[in-house]
Amino acid sequence: MRTYDFSPLYRSAIGFDRLTQLAEAAQRAEPPSYPPYNIELVSEDKYRISMAVAGFARDELDVETEKNTLKISGRKASDPTQHTWLHRGIAARDFEQRFQLDDHVKVVAASFENGLLNIELEREVPEALKPRKILIDGGESLPLIRGAAA
Repeated sequence: MRTYDFSPLYRSAIGFDRLTQLAEAAQRAEPPSYPPYNIELVSEDKYRISMAVAGFARDELDVETEKNTLKISGRKASDPTQHTWLHRGIAARDFEQRFQLDDHVKVVAASFENGLLNIELEREVPEALKPRKILIDGGESLPLIRGAAA
């Protein structure tokens, strides 16, 4: 396993502590393989997480956000009937999956259809953080408009 030395970054950059903590945590952690999921870029600032949760009912799933963490968990209700399984290939175990979100990424909606849990995310950058053109010699700052080249 590789280890990276972030001390040069600490010498020349200020405020990147969270970035290095995320990189170090990603190196240490094994990503959970259950349940399988996709992360899709829908448009420039919109994302979708699709998670295959076959065998779970809507009320057995929980989606919540706290600070910059999205937590998806599934708690299977106990089945009072006894089964004699000849083959059990459908996993129906409890799970908890966490995703780190960027500062301005918000969960917009969640839907459950055909055994897929879809979570819609959107990046909402505040107006104060968007790029703007600074005029020289005392003019007002103008928003930077990006247009397609003709």
